Amino acid sequence: MAKDKSGKEQKTQGQILAEKLCFNQKNSWDEVDKKAEKDVEAFAAAYRQMLDRGKTEREFCAVSVELLKKAGFTEAGKSKRIKPGDKIYQLIRGKALIAAVVGKRRCAEGFNILGAHVDSPRLDLKQNPLYEDSELALLDTHYYGGIKKYQWAAIPLALHGVFVNLDGKETSVCIGEDPDDPVFTITDLLPHLAQEQMQKKASDVIDGEDLDVLVGSRPYNDEKVKEKVKLRILSILNEKYGIDERDFVSAEIEVVPAFNARDLGFDRSMIGAYGHDDRCCAYPALRALLEVAAAKKPPEKTAICYLSDKEEIGSYGNTGAHSHGFENFAAFLAGEADVRAALSNSSMLSADVNAAFDPAYASFFEKRNTSFFGKGLVLTKYTGSRGKSGASDANAEFCAKVRALMLRNKVPVQFAEIGKVDKGGGGTIAFHAAKYGMDVLDCGLAVLSMHSPFEVISKIDLYAAFKGYTAFLAN
Repeated sequence: MAKDKSGKEQKTQGQILAEKLCFNQKNSWDEVDKKAEKDVEAFAAAYRQMLDRGKTEREFCAVSVELLKKAGFTEAGKSKRIKPGDKIYQLIRGKALIAAVVGKRRCAEGFNILGAHVDSPRLDLKQNPLYEDSELALLDTHYYGGIKKYQWAAIPLALHGVFVNLDGKETSVCIGEDPDDPVFTITDLLPHLAQEQMQKKASDVIDGEDLDVLVGSRPYNDEKVKEKVKLRILSILNEKYGIDERDFVSAEIEVVPAFNARDLGFDRSMIGAYGHDDRCCAYPALRALLEVAAAKKPPEKTAICYLSDKEEIGSYGNTGAHSHGFENFAAFLAGEADVRAALSNSSMLSADVNAAFDPAYASFFEKRNTSFFGKGLVLTKYTGSRGKSGASDANAEFCAKVRALMLRNKVPVQFAEIGKVDKGGGGTIAFHAAKYGMDVLDCGLAVLSMHSPFEVISKIDLYAAFKGYTAFLAN
């Protein structure tokens, strides 16, 4: 390589051209100074705390409302006239949330929307869950979303949710999170007897009907009672929560891992936790809206953060993105006459996760089109499975617009899809928003061990999401 007069090596014409034309994404940690690193760590610490407080969709929404109220947001409908700068939210049946900062332009010109989901794969108690077998008390479950069933055995579990009695009174339940709480578990077969089990396919190692949670073994002290262990559990629940067995029918009790979010790795560059999918996008989206709300001037376009429920089971139900919940909120902002124009003129980032490249399973990924830790926000033009089934497939114009926005705001981005074409795939809420005619692009974080009880993300990517989402809403 040629050198200049000072002895420094000069770049060749080919090297200069390659730097100009080729896309070589750097590791974002290489670009971080000490001040920015402190910001990254502070944001990660706040996120970990949010994860621990919001392990279910109800809890995440409740804590989000706390943050919104603290920032001056008021509940939709309590303000008769909407004007630029107003900060409004609507909680949908306690399990989905929409919040907005009203912009300067007419709503008919469209919104800037961040859409994420706050439900995660888990186990739900059945309607009649409690039973006794061989003097053990267990709770029968039905798994929610795509899980590897064997991953949920032999780990500590917690119970979160609500009971609603005949008078409509709600009683919240959270057992297994406090250090003094008991925890629960699903038992597994010892390896000494598991020769037959170990020959099964992974999907059959544990049957869905065998995901029963062990909750007790001490009998109630009464010889005339038939199921003494079950009765003791019911007596404990009745004493603490005032419920009986029939109240399980009008309850939503979720079984989730009983461990907190933790820094991961010697370098503490990652976070391991339950529920990154999709709270690692939902939290930066919420924080981005709060950032816009704190600005001295209202945004040009109305900025909206939409945290939906039930994405993991198709977004159906009255709290999912398939419902008219978001459309109703849009009509509240824009008015019935302008709501169709407002929705069709809107832009949305579907803030959802992507599968990070895992060297242990390299054959399932196509390296040129996969996401990596430390490379920033993942822009995913289309999701779906195999032949793009179930995808909205963002148009080129909107992809270019988002790319330019991120470049102007120095937000690192990468471009990826979920694994090799014929290996599977996944979906988001993007196609539910696209039905209104708005522009939608999936935009989220790379995640390792997705849908497991302990997922992993990169802190630097989490912070990139916050920066990118803020730039989008303020645009």
